[in-house]
Amino acid sequence: MTEKEIQQSPKTREQVKKEKAKKKPSMKEKQKIRIRLIPIWLRLIIVVFTVLISVVAGVIVGYGVIGDGKPMDALKKSTWTHIIDLVNKK
Repeated sequence: MTEKEIQQSPKTREQVKKEKAKKKPSMKEKQKIRIRLIPIWLRLIIVVFTVLISVVAGVIVGYGVIGDGKPMDALKKSTWTHIIDLVNKK
């Protein structure tokens, strides 16, 4: 029902509300199609890659800038075996 029909016919508010509730939305209004620009699997890969880069950058800054070592030494295996030996107290 249009607004003009509602205003012209003498009906109670309850009747008008019932008529509006009975009206079902069309299929186009019900169905909402969403097209993603970046697929979910690619988003997950991007997040994991970003976290890895952040961790490596944090290790380099922590070892080289905050500590007294060379920044690229933080990526060597010998550095990590030394750190693990210190933690395990061997």
